[in-house]
Amino acid sequence: MLDATLSRVDSEMEQNIKRLFDFLKIKSISTDPEFKKDCAEAADWLVADLKSFGAKVKKYETGGHPIVFGDLESDSGPHILFYGHYDVQPVDPLELWDNDPFEPIIEKLPSGPVIRARGSSDDKGQLMTFVEACRAWIAQNGSLPFKVTFFFEGEEESGSPNLVPFMKKYKKEISSDIVLICDTWLFESRVPAIVTMLRGILKEEIILTGPDKDLHSGMYGGISNNPARVLTNVLSALHDNDGAVTIPGFYDGVIELPKNITDQWEGLNFKHDQFLSEVGLSTPAGEKGRSPLEMIWSRPTCEINGIKSGYINEGFKTVLPSQASAKISFRLVGNQDPLRIRKSFRKMIQNLVPIDCKITFLEHEASKASQMDTSSPEFEKAREAISEEWEIEAAFVGCGGSIPIAGYFQQITGVDPMLIGFAKDDDKIHSPNEKYDLESFQKGIRSWVRVINSFSGLQNV
Repeated sequence: MLDATLSRVDSEMEQNIKRLFDFLKIKSISTDPEFKKDCAEAADWLVADLKSFGAKVKKYETGGHPIVFGDLESDSGPHILFYGHYDVQPVDPLELWDNDPFEPIIEKLPSGPVIRARGSSDDKGQLMTFVEACRAWIAQNGSLPFKVTFFFEGEEESGSPNLVPFMKKYKKEISSDIVLICDTWLFESRVPAIVTMLRGILKEEIILTGPDKDLHSGMYGGISNNPARVLTNVLSALHDNDGAVTIPGFYDGVIELPKNITDQWEGLNFKHDQFLSEVGLSTPAGEKGRSPLEMIWSRPTCEINGIKSGYINEGFKTVLPSQASAKISFRLVGNQDPLRIRKSFRKMIQNLVPIDCKITFLEHEASKASQMDTSSPEFEKAREAISEEWEIEAAFVGCGGSIPIAGYFQQITGVDPMLIGFAKDDDKIHSPNEKYDLESFQKGIRSWVRVINSFSGLQNV
C-alpha cells in the first residue's frame, strides 16, 4: 500500500507540477484590492481541484477573500484537519525578478532544480504537497484511512482579519483530532522538522514630548530635558549587563526546556557562527549562559525596532528635539502574559522619565506563545514518518517568529497543531525570485503519504 502509493507519486510528478503551475499563475495577492478577483479565482481553482478527487467542498464568503472548506469522509480513524493559505505576497519591486513572478518555471541550479514563482514556497507549493498526497493515496487505495478536512484561507498575508470570526462561527466544522499546517521549513535546509514552539509577540510604541518646540542647543542645552537623551537612557535600562531583560516580572511564565528537547537540539549541531556570518555578524549576543538555539527558539526577547528624533537629514542642525519615539517588540515564550508585560513595561518607563517629559503609549499587537504537547502519539508517528522519507532524524524544533494560526487552533478548538513544512532557508519567501526546490515538492508529497500511512492505525484521539 505505502510503496505503491509512493511509486504513484513519483510516476505522476509531471501532472503534479502542471497542477501547481496552474495554481501559481493566479495572481492571488490579498493585500491589494486590485487583485480581489484573482483571489476569488484562486479559491475557485481549489474548489474545483478538491472536487476532482472526491471532496465535498464549500466556499464561504467573508468580509474579505473566500475561505475554502472541503471534506473527505471516512467511517474510521481520527479526523484530520489540514490548513493552508492560497494568498501570496505582492511582487514589488518587480524589476528585481529574473522572470515573470506569475509565469512559473523550472530553473536548474547547482543545488538542483527549483520552481521559481511567487507563492511557490509560501504557501501554494507547500499546500499542494498535502493535496497531492491525498490525491495519490485515493487513486491508489480507493479512500483515505481517516476523515480529512481541508481549510484554506486567502488572507494570511494580510493579517487574517476574518479568520478568527470564521473559526468561532464554525467551531464544530473545524474541530478535529489532529491539525496539520504546512507553512514552515527544513532545519538548515536539510533536516526535517516539526515546529512545536512558537513565540508570542508584544508590540509597543512610546513617544516622549519635552519642550513645545525644537530648541536651540546653545541656549537650552544642559538646562532642559532633551527627549532624545531621555529616550536613550530609558532604552538602555531595558537590559542588564548580562543581556537579561530588566522589566519587573518579565520572566514570569518562562518554562525551562525538557531534557528530551535539549538533547534533540544539541544533536542538530547548529552552526551559529555560520548563521551570523551570513548577515555580517560573528558573536552571539543576548542572555549569557544560553545556547544560540535556545535564544532564538525558547527564550523571550526585548528588541528596539526603530528610533526617531531630531534632525537626521544632510548637514547639521544644532537643535534639541521636541519629541523622540521608539518602537519596541517583545518575543514571548511559555506562559508569559503579554498584557501583564505591557502594564509592567509602561510602569517602568513612567518611573524613568523626568517630570518635564510627557509620555504617550501606542499599543499594537499582543499574542501569547504557543507550545505543543509532543507526548501525543501522532507527533512521534509523524516525526518517524518524515525521518524515513528524508533519511535524516527529524526533530521537534522551535520557531523564533510567530504563526498566529497555531494559537487560534489551540484557543478555539483545544488542539495542538502539528507544523510540518519543507521550505528551505534560501527560498526567498516574501522577496523577489521566490522559489521552491523540486526536491521539497516531491519529497514533501512523499512525506505526507508516509504520515497518512503512519496515522492509519490511530483511533480517534
